[in-house]
Amino acid sequence: MGEISLQAINQNEQNLSLKNNIRYLGRVLGETILAKDGEATFDLIENIRQAAVKFHRENDQKATLTLEKLLKNLSPQQTISVVRAFSYFKHLVNIAEDLFARQQTRLNEDKLLPGMLAYSVDEIARQALPFAAVEAFFKDALVSPVLTAHPTEVQRKSILDIEHKLSFLLAERANLISRRELENNDLLIQAAVCSLWQTRIVRFSKLTVVNEIENALSYYETTFLNVIPEILQDLERDLNKQYAADLEKPFQLPGFLQMGSWIGGDRDGNPFVNGATLTQAVGMQSATTFKFYLKQLDALRRELSISTRLVNVNPALLELANLSLDQSPHRLDEPYRLALNGIYDRLIATAKQLLPQLELRESANQAVPYRQASDLLAELNVLVDSLKEFGGEALIYARLGKLTKAIETFGFHLATVDIRQSSDVHEAVIKELFNKAGYDFEYDELTEDEKIQTLLDELKQPRLLFSPYQQYSELVHTEIDVLNKARDIKQKFGSRTVKQYIISHTETLSDLLEVALLQKETGLLKGVWGSQKIQLALNVVPLFETIADLRNAPMIMGQWLSLLGIRYVLRNQGNEQEIMLGYSDSNKDGGFLTSNWELYKAEVSLVELFNQAKIKLRLFHGRGGTVGRGGGPTYQAIMAQPSGTVDAQIRLTEQGEIIANKYADAKVGRQHLETLIAATIDATLLPEMSLNTSKRRIFEAIMEDLSTTAMTSYRSLVYETPGFADYFFGATPISEIAELNIGSRPAARKSTRRIEDLRAIPWGFSWGQCRLLLPGWYGLGSAIHQYLHQDDAYESRLKNLQEMLAVWPLFKTLIANVDMVLAKTDLVVARHYAHLVTDKQLRETIFSRIEAEYLLTTQALNLLQGCTERLNSNPTLAYSIRNRLPYLDPLNHLQVELIKRYRAGETDEKLKLAIQLTINGIAAGLRNTG
Repeated sequence: MGEISLQAINQNEQNLSLKNNIRYLGRVLGETILAKDGEATFDLIENIRQAAVKFHRENDQKATLTLEKLLKNLSPQQTISVVRAFSYFKHLVNIAEDLFARQQTRLNEDKLLPGMLAYSVDEIARQALPFAAVEAFFKDALVSPVLTAHPTEVQRKSILDIEHKLSFLLAERANLISRRELENNDLLIQAAVCSLWQTRIVRFSKLTVVNEIENALSYYETTFLNVIPEILQDLERDLNKQYAADLEKPFQLPGFLQMGSWIGGDRDGNPFVNGATLTQAVGMQSATTFKFYLKQLDALRRELSISTRLVNVNPALLELANLSLDQSPHRLDEPYRLALNGIYDRLIATAKQLLPQLELRESANQAVPYRQASDLLAELNVLVDSLKEFGGEALIYARLGKLTKAIETFGFHLATVDIRQSSDVHEAVIKELFNKAGYDFEYDELTEDEKIQTLLDELKQPRLLFSPYQQYSELVHTEIDVLNKARDIKQKFGSRTVKQYIISHTETLSDLLEVALLQKETGLLKGVWGSQKIQLALNVVPLFETIADLRNAPMIMGQWLSLLGIRYVLRNQGNEQEIMLGYSDSNKDGGFLTSNWELYKAEVSLVELFNQAKIKLRLFHGRGGTVGRGGGPTYQAIMAQPSGTVDAQIRLTEQGEIIANKYADAKVGRQHLETLIAATIDATLLPEMSLNTSKRRIFEAIMEDLSTTAMTSYRSLVYETPGFADYFFGATPISEIAELNIGSRPAARKSTRRIEDLRAIPWGFSWGQCRLLLPGWYGLGSAIHQYLHQDDAYESRLKNLQEMLAVWPLFKTLIANVDMVLAKTDLVVARHYAHLVTDKQLRETIFSRIEAEYLLTTQALNLLQGCTERLNSNPTLAYSIRNRLPYLDPLNHLQVELIKRYRAGETDEKLKLAIQLTINGIAAGLRNTG
């Protein structure tokens, strides 16, 4: 009882600490505004704040009118000041909440809660898993977060840097004791908030691809380069402790945690990504790696001052020291320093060879470059072995051990860059190649069977279609150049640098074969098609996105596996096939429930197919930030995957603002990476008790029923309601979002107002801004209502759904995500946006349907969860959302008013700026945009 009481006290103290930090930061912001903008502006902001809180609590006509009157009377300059104040306050709240989350993690460390890596290791031991099983897992394991540059990150890096500094100062504040320390901390926080207030929050120029590469690399410097080696080293130590009695020698953990990137290689719909940006991305990544390694080596040279007058070293180290060109008489008894000087010189030489333009400190000694990163690793391991042999093992952990893990993980390339392009682009290129080679048919007019046969015949030909003496379109030259650059990069930086070629909108088998043929045209296919020695340098990775594509995926991959020669291709790339699954477009196509269900079914069928073929399947999950794009808690999402689909390997995208939320802070970043690893371990080695076959079939039949109704309801609204596209473009800030400088890629594939042509990311972003978040819940209410009321078996049907919620991870995760989305949804605010639609009949028709579905969905959740409060099982998140929404309301109301003026023809630049500021502020308040 005493322990429980103590935990309750600690929890209350933490909650109070969060409130106090938010109030403190809010007070500092207020003082900053008062000092810079004056008392009138400060009073105006405070009046609006009080009115907003009252509006949110009471939600009556009087409160609404009071708030609207205050907002409508604002001048353009006042509007900007108000929007900035509320936006920056949300940023400060996020800092306080992130600190709170870290404190909660520390409180929970002794409890070892699921999702934590230490818990997974302990659970492996408790279940007495043989070490052979653990060793086999890590031998095959691959956990790979892939950073993408999707246009949903609305924060500037300058803002993120200030916020990172504020986060550090706020965390430090909790441990200060003396009055002087607290006063100094106050001054530094005031300075940071002042800097924040005087730094513009939006970009005035559009991001380039190079800007996106630079932004991504900043997360390596803050988090990945340091945190990943730490995790691997700590996990290795934990496993060796757990299995000490079973091991003849220490277990060496492979570098299974590998980073991936799409930035510079994702060409789908982005005309600014090409062979040059791919080369630039790899070069900038490699430069980041070399700078990090050299900095660590420089520190090691100072730290490892071990003298042979005091301790012995092994012969291998002496040999390495003797090879060093630095033979200063002052260091002759310090072989570790001599060896490190030699390693440093060789690494400088390697960097200059690979990156001639890289500015580095000149080395006095002209050393021989390393051929590959493994050679550098081998020399550092000589130091490690010598330290272990002669009582210096304690010197390894702090830096040398982390550096060896870093080299094993990052090589000279830092992260694997994926290439991605749309299947229709490949078809256009292949068509032109055939035409210019003199063939008398139009490739795009062939049937699918004819395409397959034509491609297979061409793959067997020893000569190429492409001729350097022929004239081609810019499209052909661009696509061929990308593959030529990929070939050169692999030769220069190693095979891990570029490995995957992802095909967007994969719909047929010919989509895969087209990429194989393009590799043949650029020297990336080795050997004769159909022979045992055939190799494709880039793994062909289909991306199945729409509902129809997901349903066809098993058939297409079955055809792929049955092709003559494909088994040899797969065998020569590790006997594995990667398949990417798209959460975004499947949701936009069929709605939230159907997207999740079709993804689940596709995974089950694909696992069965590849198990029968005895080929390892790795799934790559294209998840976004919002629930409508596959977002939500990572651990639960992975554990909800069908049995056998994780199997020690998983890749998943980290997109938009989620990258900053997870990885801008090293401690938070470590927590997320550990959760990702823990989920992969648990899903593979410690899966939850699976449902028996009969129960699983009952649940799957119910889900099929629910999915059918949900998709009908969703598509009826989005694709079959006349004027829905006009409603969407009117009632959301989609047009204004497209004008934001938040990414290099256009918001739509084509310049139309068709929903089909709109990218899933701005689609979800727009629904979040107007507080409907429709892609995260629409259709679920109708589905459950119809299922429960289709006959007289209401009670038994309800019992089925409640049992599914209790024991089936898929349904449990699905409902939990909808619960979170509905907690952020506000129909009162959404109705204000609806009034931006000038056609009253269209407005009322569509909004009434959305409102009816919202009520059905709310009723369904109340029924299943047995309560009317959202997030009843997650009080921390509920508290966060409940306290942040009142400060979003003014931004939403202002956004509506500003958009109304902007669309009416007002051209004041301050008006446009104010709209962009509201978009940023609302995104910060919701914490997931796209």
